[in-house]
Amino acid sequence: MILLDTDHFSVLVDSRHARHPKLVAKLSTIDERIGIPVIAVEEQLRAWLAQIHRSKTVYQQVAPYDRLIRLIAVLSEWEIARWSDQAADEFSRLRKARIRIGTQDLKIAALSIVNRALLLSANLRDFEQVSNLQVEDWLYE
Repeated sequence: MILLDTDHFSVLVDSRHARHPKLVAKLSTIDERIGIPVIAVEEQLRAWLAQIHRSKTVYQQVAPYDRLIRLIAVLSEWEIARWSDQAADEFSRLRKARIRIGTQDLKIAALSIVNRALLLSANLRDFEQVSNLQVEDWLYE
């Protein structure tokens, strides 16, 4: 299984992004299941909800609400790796190991490990601190 971190998922769903064609081409050669961690879903939703709430007028909320609807439609087509007791156990183990990365990234790492998934992320600096995590950057390789 391959899981996409938020950065890779954002590029994949934004056909205007300069790195979109390269990522799509590379993923199209893969026979493995491809999904997104539920933590990345949370990050995507929080970003659009924050933009909606920052809007000063209801008219400025139109575009962010439209983007939120498109995001929900896209997510409905994806396999989402769920947060589980095993992922929570792995998160706790990683936290006790004092790995110094953010909570959300540590949760994504835990989910990737328990799913024996390759994580695609541009954040190699943080994720490479996690032993037993397979991580690659397909955006900037």
